[in-house]
Amino acid sequence: MTIFNLGSINVDLVYRVPHLPGPGETIASTSFKKGLGGKGANMSVAIARAGSRCTHIGSVGDDGQWTVDTLASAGVDTRHIHRSLPTGHAVIYVDDAGENSIVLNAGANSCVSSDVVAAALAEAKDTDTFICQNETNLQAEAAQMAHAKGLSVAYAAAPFSAEAVKAVLPYLGLLVLNEVEAEQLQTETGHPISELPVRDIVVTLGAAGCRWYRGGQRRDFAAIPVTPVDTTGAGDTFTGYLIAALDQGKPMEAAIALAGKAGALMVTRLGTAEVIPTLQEVTEAF
Repeated sequence: MTIFNLGSINVDLVYRVPHLPGPGETIASTSFKKGLGGKGANMSVAIARAGSRCTHIGSVGDDGQWTVDTLASAGVDTRHIHRSLPTGHAVIYVDDAGENSIVLNAGANSCVSSDVVAAALAEAKDTDTFICQNETNLQAEAAQMAHAKGLSVAYAAAPFSAEAVKAVLPYLGLLVLNEVEAEQLQTETGHPISELPVRDIVVTLGAAGCRWYRGGQRRDFAAIPVTPVDTTGAGDTFTGYLIAALDQGKPMEAAIALAGKAGALMVTRLGTAEVIPTLQEVTEAF
């Protein structure tokens, strides 16, 4: 089976800082690293490293061939990444406690072609999965196309937009969002998360673990305690592993457990896509 991921591809500019800068404050970084990132790219790498087949749908500029090559080297199918505007990028500050602050520039991520999405999904079967996030255009259109073909449709509601979530809700089988996003969505819709018309909803809670809703029932999963180095990409790693585990036929409980381990290992590493752990590393670590 294949997981089709309509997702962002960013150049991550990561600065290690003593603390996150406040308004008007200038501080010196202690290190700098340039690498592949973007929620979509991170999830594609996580899916591939978890052992599932992943086809990435996205856009980069002429300056972004190395990002495509990096995805391909991780085992991601990159045939449906096209060229448009300059590649998107993110400026990321990471402090000594592992917390981060991120500024995005969408670039080519805002120019994914509907023809490219259609061409990718023309290859899909009803046993496949489609996933998207909020760092590209065409989420609702692509989700509708995937749903019409019988694919399982998953959605990571970040960066949060209530209107974007509402647009894809009719097509979803799985919704993944963090605690703050869940509260925002509940406020916008006027309904508890458990009452949304989605079969499975997973709310990540950071160091507190995560919460799974199905059929009005709730189950909590504890996090694995680790000392964080960098939380960047941890949520993407969790989601990628979750989708991959479900694709491989694991029940939701086992998929969440594996995703939690992958996310925990990820926060002990500095960086984004290139340091997402492999399945062997996850199983050996825990």
